Amino acid sequence: MNERTLRSSGRSVKVSRADKVLYPQDGITKGDIAEYYRQVGATVVRYTDERPLAAERYPDGIEGQRIFQKNVSTHAPEWIDRVAVPKKEGGETVHMVCTEPAALIHLADQACLTPHVWPSRVDDLQRPDRLILDLDPAGNDLRTLRSAARSAGNLLEELGLAAFVMTTGSRGFHVLVPLRRERTFDQVRDFARDAATVLAEREPRTLTVEQRKTDRSGRVFVDYLRNAYAQTTVAPYAVRARRTAPVATPIAWQELDRVEPWGFTIHDVQQRLDEHGDEWSSIGNRARSLEHPRHLLDELVPST
Repeated sequence: MNERTLRSSGRSVKVSRADKVLYPQDGITKGDIAEYYRQVGATVVRYTDERPLAAERYPDGIEGQRIFQKNVSTHAPEWIDRVAVPKKEGGETVHMVCTEPAALIHLADQACLTPHVWPSRVDDLQRPDRLILDLDPAGNDLRTLRSAARSAGNLLEELGLAAFVMTTGSRGFHVLVPLRRERTFDQVRDFARDAATVLAEREPRTLTVEQRKTDRSGRVFVDYLRNAYAQTTVAPYAVRARRTAPVATPIAWQELDRVEPWGFTIHDVQQRLDEHGDEWSSIGNRARSLEHPRHLLDELVPST
């Protein structure tokens, strides 16, 4: 099988078996995935740098076994950054930290399609700087799904926070809020849970916080559970293991009504970045405290 060498950020990274097909129905190879990450790597690293990373790998292609790997491989090059993260139950996990584009090519060589990252950074793992609401639809009703994303964004803005939206490359949308690192994971998760509850109370026919699928009755699940220690979320511009190799893509709010969650793929994201830039480029400057939004949300949470 052939080997390809890609250069990025001053490093040469070998991609073994580059012609191995990972997407059988589309003919997309491991080399194609590595080349995509070479192209967009500088943008992806904005969202993976300083964060523990987990690798979603498909060594036998997307129709084969899925491996969700948290510990960095013992065979990873020495130049790959690492961080030892304490487990709640004791011991530690040694995560990779993707600080440069070449690391993404290395991951692609390991058949990692989708890097997932923590909502907190390595210098303060207990205090996240991201809050995520994952809007998970019951079916393919895009109108309701888009409305759910907009409602989530509007509520967060109503609370004085800056809300950003991203296609997941799968079935739903993520709505993300940058935070000042003042609150613990438990406090951020509680805030996200209460925000999700308010959304479901306001629109009970279309939104729900019921975790069991059998209790959702076709409604969009407002998933707040990723806001917890050691949970991860799909990195912006990450490839997904679905037909056509769709990409989780930050979008502008005004694009929401014309974009499908799986609408961008490895074939058009680089052109999008060239023409429009990164829609989340200002996210680092929009972090806000949860103190005042917490008081505002307390007024909205239904009493029990």
